[in-house]
This record gives sequence, C-alpha cells and structure tokens, in this order.
Amino acid sequence: MFANLKQIFNSKNKDIRKKILFTLFALFIFKLGTTIIVPGINKYELGTHNLGFLELINVMGGGALERFSIFGLGVMPYITASIVIQLAQMDIIPYLAELAKEGHTGRVKINKITRVLGIILAFIQGYIMSFAFIKNGTVLDYMQFATVLTAGTSFLLWMGDQITAKGIGNGISLIIMAGIIASVPTMFMQTWEIFTEDYSSLGILFFVLFVIIYLLIVIGIIFEQSAEKRIPIQYANKSTSYLGKQNYIPFKLNSAGVIPVIFASSLLSIPAMFVGMINNSKYEEFITNYVALDTVTGFIMYFILIILFTYFYTFVQLKPKEMTENLQKNGGYIPGIRPGEETENYIKTIIYRLTFVGSLSLAFIAGLPIVFSMVSKLPANISIGGTGILIVVGVALETYKSLDSQLSSRMYTSTRKRGRRR
Repeated sequence: MFANLKQIFNSKNKDIRKKILFTLFALFIFKLGTTIIVPGINKYELGTHNLGFLELINVMGGGALERFSIFGLGVMPYITASIVIQLAQMDIIPYLAELAKEGHTGRVKINKITRVLGIILAFIQGYIMSFAFIKNGTVLDYMQFATVLTAGTSFLLWMGDQITAKGIGNGISLIIMAGIIASVPTMFMQTWEIFTEDYSSLGILFFVLFVIIYLLIVIGIIFEQSAEKRIPIQYANKSTSYLGKQNYIPFKLNSAGVIPVIFASSLLSIPAMFVGMINNSKYEEFITNYVALDTVTGFIMYFILIILFTYFYTFVQLKPKEMTENLQKNGGYIPGIRPGEETENYIKTIIYRLTFVGSLSLAFIAGLPIVFSMVSKLPANISIGGTGILIVVGVALETYKSLDSQLSSRMYTSTRKRGRRR
C-alpha cells in the first residue's frame, strides 16, 4: 500500500494524480450539493426529522434527504432500476434477454434503458416524498419539487459516469460511499450520547463494544472480498507453468461484492416510501412492525434477500457456459475434467458452493450491527449505518484494486520500454 502511495507521488504518474484529484473534486461537488435545499421549501416546516425506514436513503446520501436537498434522492432510483432491469433480463422480457447476449453493444443499450427507467423512478419517488414531507402544497408544487430532485439524481448519474471515465473506480459506488462517510461521524456521536445517557457507567463499555463490532465488520469484509479459490488449468501443447507461474481460474468467495447489500436495502426501503403518501395508520403500523430492519421479520427478509441477490448477481457476472466455451476456444482445460458439459457442471458446482459460504458470511456481517442495535435499542439510523460501513469498506477495496491495477500496468509498460532501449 505504501509503495503505491510512493508511485502516485512519482513525477511520472501525473495523470494518476489528476484522476484522483478529479474524483475528489467531483465528490466535493456532491457533498456541497447535499447542503442546498430544494428551492421553494421552508426547512423549518419539513417533516423529515423522523425518517424511520427511509433512513437508509438518507445515510447513503450523506443526510441529503433529511435536509431535502437537490440531491435528496441520491442514486437510489438508479439502483432500483438496475434491480428491475437485471431481473427482467432473466427471460422475463425477451428483448432485454436478447440484449444481454449481445456483448458490449447489448450492455450499452441496457445501460441506457436502466438510466431512463432510473430517471422515471426518480420523478415518481420525488413526488411521493414531496407529498409525504411537505404539507399544504399543491400538485404543481409537488411536481416542481419532484422535477428538481429528478434533476439532482440525473446530475449525479452523469457525474458518476465522469468519475468512472476520468477518475478512479466506479463513480456510482464512490458517490454512495462518500454519502455514507459523511454520515459516519454523526452516527458515532449519537451512539456515544445514547450510551452515556441511558446506561451511565456501563455506557462507555457498550460504546467500546460497539466500536469493536464495527472493526470486526471491517476485518470480515476485507477477508470475504479477498478470499478466493484457484482452479488450475492447462493449455494444449503448452507446459503446465510459464516462468514458474501456474495457470489458474480465480473464483472469489463472494464475486458480487457489496452489491447484494445495496440491492436488498433499497428493495426493502420501497414500501416505506409510500407511508407518507398513503397516510394509512394500518399500513404504517404494518411497515413499522414487520418490514423495518429492527424487527424480526424485516431482519429475516433482509438476510434472505442478501443471499438471493448474491446468487443472482454472481451468476449474472460469472456465466459457466461462456467460461467453458472461452476455455475451449483457447485450448484450455481443467486437469481431470472433460471439456464441454462436464467442465461447465464442474464450474457451476464450484460457484454454487463458494457463493453459499460467501452469501451467508455477507448476510452475517451485514446483520451484525442490526442485531446489536436491536439488543441495545439504538435508533434505525445507527443500525443502518452498520450496513453503510460494510458498503464503504467494499467500495474502498474495489477502488484500491482499480488504482493498484493501473499502477501495476504503468510499471509493466515502463519496464518494457526500458528493456527495448537497452
């Protein structure tokens, strides 16, 4: 890690520094936007002081929803649209299923469809939240506020693309991470105040235990993201190894990363968005008692959804049939396994087993702060903050790997150039 820092400040890596500075500047713009309230709204009359289950959107947006800022919706509508489109690709909508098979061209078209759907969902969610949190408004007022919120989400999607193209890492993920990081200091301060007031002398002990749990989450997600199983492969008419290096296919313990946690959290937040609009006490009571993460049923649903989304997203990324075909085209095979259908079934078995362990460990890590909050009766924003820490660590690891690969590529290129000069 320290070696990479030295390389970043090396005079030969000016473009890498520019990418990092561009990323930081874009995230600064995002944070600045979270403080700008939607025009025409009196912040003292907002009903966002107790967001309840919608605290997830607020945490991921760096407190933007609570302030009802122009970035109040964040990128959550796009995440919801991604879930819908990816589910629709599983032969539910034939057109999308065909696009998924067209390679890069198909992915570009699917990405455009996802963004259009995300913008539509942003307007719908913006209208619902305006109706729920702003009283005595007219239909035109709510449409105006929804339009501003939609524009904010659209700008964040564009900025995310710019970060991906001109910066370091995945832009959308980094925006989510930046929002959560902005909420972390407030979360720890609230936890300290609650423990020291409610538990007196034991409060410090509970707070230390709280910090230890978060450290365990960080260690756990690092281990889970780094763990992998390597399947050795050989190529026809080639030796088993080249320059002492064994050829293998790496399979991660959890190939889906923290995406299942984001998907599961955003999916469970959808019913809560309608609470203010429907204005039905029975519906609100049902959401509070059975869907919220700090309830037994809500926690079980959250746990199961993480496992299901881990399997789903893993097989969206890793396609055993395509892997088998590519292996055959390159003249490769797994020792002791026949090429073709037997290889495909072998790869499927490996992925199923790894994903089973990976999904359970991910669900356990994500559920740990929620269980602690249920036992200690901490508010919803703190239990959801635990999920936020998990997302931050996962995104940080992916960004570090992206930066590391770029630096390694540059070192390799410069080494080859020096070799040619000699």
